[in-house]
Amino acid sequence: MADVSLKEAALIVGVVAACYWNSLFCGFVFDDVSAILDNKDLHPSTPLKNLFQNDFWGTPMSEVTGVVGRAELLSSIFFLAAFLSYTKSKGPDNTIAWTPIAVTVFLVAVATLCKEQGITVVGICCVYEVFIAQGYTLPVLLDTAVQILRGKGSIPFSMLQTLLKLIVLMFSTLLLVVVRVQVIQSQLPVFTRFDNPAAVSPSPARQLTFNYLLPVNAWLLLNPSELCCDWTMGTIPLVESLLDVRNVATLTFFCFLGSLIVFSLRYPGDSSKTVLMALCLIVLPFIPASNLFFPVGFVVAERVLYVPSMGFCILVAHGWKKLSNKSVLRKISWVCLAAVLFTHALKTLHRNWDWESEYTLFMSALKVNKNNAKLWNNVGHALENEKNFERALQFFIQATQVQPDDIGAHMNVGRTYKNLNKTKEAEESYMIAKSLMPQIIPGKKYAARVAPNHLNVYINLANLIRANESRLEEADQLYRQAISMRPDFKQAYISRGELLLKMNKPLKAKESYLRALELDRTNADLWYNLAIVYIELKDPAEALKNFNRALELNPTHKLALFNSALLMQESGDARLRPEAKQRLLHYVKEEPQDANGYFNLGMLAMDDKKDTEAEAWMKKAIRLQPNFRSALFNLALLYSQTGKELMALPVLEDLLRYYPDHTKGLILKGDILMNQKKDIVGAKMCFEKILELDPKNVQGKHNLCVVYFEERDLRKAEKCLVETLALAPHEEYIQRHLSIVRSKIASLSATEQSSLPADGTAAAEEKKNSFQNLKEVKNEQKTAQTTVDNNKGHTKNKKRTEKTNMDKETPKKSTKEIKDIEKKRVAALKRLEEIERILNGE
Repeated sequence: MADVSLKEAALIVGVVAACYWNSLFCGFVFDDVSAILDNKDLHPSTPLKNLFQNDFWGTPMSEVTGVVGRAELLSSIFFLAAFLSYTKSKGPDNTIAWTPIAVTVFLVAVATLCKEQGITVVGICCVYEVFIAQGYTLPVLLDTAVQILRGKGSIPFSMLQTLLKLIVLMFSTLLLVVVRVQVIQSQLPVFTRFDNPAAVSPSPARQLTFNYLLPVNAWLLLNPSELCCDWTMGTIPLVESLLDVRNVATLTFFCFLGSLIVFSLRYPGDSSKTVLMALCLIVLPFIPASNLFFPVGFVVAERVLYVPSMGFCILVAHGWKKLSNKSVLRKISWVCLAAVLFTHALKTLHRNWDWESEYTLFMSALKVNKNNAKLWNNVGHALENEKNFERALQFFIQATQVQPDDIGAHMNVGRTYKNLNKTKEAEESYMIAKSLMPQIIPGKKYAARVAPNHLNVYINLANLIRANESRLEEADQLYRQAISMRPDFKQAYISRGELLLKMNKPLKAKESYLRALELDRTNADLWYNLAIVYIELKDPAEALKNFNRALELNPTHKLALFNSALLMQESGDARLRPEAKQRLLHYVKEEPQDANGYFNLGMLAMDDKKDTEAEAWMKKAIRLQPNFRSALFNLALLYSQTGKELMALPVLEDLLRYYPDHTKGLILKGDILMNQKKDIVGAKMCFEKILELDPKNVQGKHNLCVVYFEERDLRKAEKCLVETLALAPHEEYIQRHLSIVRSKIASLSATEQSSLPADGTAAAEEKKNSFQNLKEVKNEQKTAQTTVDNNKGHTKNKKRTEKTNMDKETPKKSTKEIKDIEKKRVAALKRLEEIERILNGE
């Protein structure tokens, strides 16, 4: 083997860097998204052993594994390293050097883990050993075999050593194959006709097409001008007849390949050895992807030509060397070499920009091939990710026209119509996709017949129709239909669990989620959803356990952090508050723009009587969301309870600007205006506004009566209290106040004089009395539920909270809160006695 000088190495590195520098500006596209961005195996919390149990995409190898399971480039590196190591296994006097062979076996195993075709390096090592290292030719081997069979000779010692090396190498290879078969549980990958149409075609179309793909790949090596990122589906029409003109290309290819094989095996010399090794590098690594022995998940894939391109380059270099050695062709050969290098470098630079984004990549592919529905779909996906649904729909519809029986294309059309709020059209598209699915046969498992992503048509359709309350049972039937076709369809159990919660069947929802957990116990979203079920079942302790389990699997699970903190806060157990605070702090670190996190931190601080801290959190929540109803009210309430009533007024003004019908805000504002600002008119307007919104609001009505009393209009106050008592006949304090007013009227009639203190003590009593029910808690968010993003097959969950309204804004009180309320009640009663003494003129 010729040594490579430092200058030559530097030249190669420089050329490569110059050709690929612009690829650094490109993003993750196509398979990068699934293999890198969405691959759970790359998360720090994933056990290292999963790398050996799952494929390149993070999927267990026992489920949807194909020949494109690992990175071709990484496999190629170890492929070459294994071969180079084996070339050093021949010691002095033709002895065996076992260390390089052991290293070779190890590197073969690593290359195979990276990509299955890495194992073919063993065949190249065998060819190298026999024809290069030992110098045999095919005629010599045949002659030796004939002599031995006739009993006229024995096997030479050197040949015995060669056989020993090859046996060790082959045995190691067999062991690797056995392990690989065990990993995939003795099952070959399952592909649909959309992945590889020829694989499910009848004879002779299958054989003719597979053989025609060989010259197609050879042409890509010879003339890589029209490259395409995806060659599946209808990219290359089937060769269905012997009369198809494309068979001429197949015949020409085999004739040329056969002549090279004969030349390399029959004749001795360096030239034949070079051609032989080049052919080995071209042919052997390509065999696993050739479809000749077992089907693969693609028609053509440029990535499988990485290693074969090495052999092709050797052939080109060998041919150029032969030409350049002839003086007549020397200059022409150099000119041709320079032209090839320059044009290929420019092509590489230009091609790199095609990989800038998914949109540019798939649009470049459509320029090469417009008969591949997958490419139209992928352009649509790229536009869909940019929220350009109108344009995305055009490409999805075109995909259905190119391939009318493409289930995925019709699903994409339906999903896009849904995004455009065209539910009728969306349902029609989903129904078309559903009609293309195989008919259900009771007891039949469909895992080998239906692509798992196609089963999402049932999920998507069910999610669409369940928005109609009258069609919930129909949606449930669709989920069960998907499960019957694939009992291990995890997403169907998740979606059905959500639906059952909506149907108020929490026990059945629990069963559905537990079944999903049997399939995947490492899914934090599933544990979170199960926690929501236990909340519906009124079992907060079990819900908290499941929230904690979700956080063990994913410490940054934002919804589990948030809702477990709320659950701890609502439990009333003061011992849980520090942990609740830590989780909310973690949540706001993950979601710094979500005002809900800061608001609930403020509520925790209020529970702990940390008024300054509560004020800071509430203000931060309001800065992020100026119209945050509960944050505005509770900040005003905090000011009012801590003797800062005048600071509460501008906050209440903001609240009532956004929510003019906020009853409790009006009550609090009126109370402050009457007691602190001595603004009877302003207070009266607040209470009158309350009665406009709710004429039966006892608190607002009673406060208005107090205003009349402050205005010294005792007759109007009497009439008001009579009306209030009719609304709440069992409220003793109203009856007493009415008696006092009537007593004052009687006294006024006798003395024509009545005095009332102007300090607003009656309203002050009401302030104390009303504080028992004013406090709004944790209620600026949506009701708990779990949802599924069926377009991508990932679980999403909405926050568990309590709904707020004007009539009911107080959650279930904790033991400590009840005690606080009792204390306030005692204080209010004492204040009531004082008011009565004042009214009685004592």
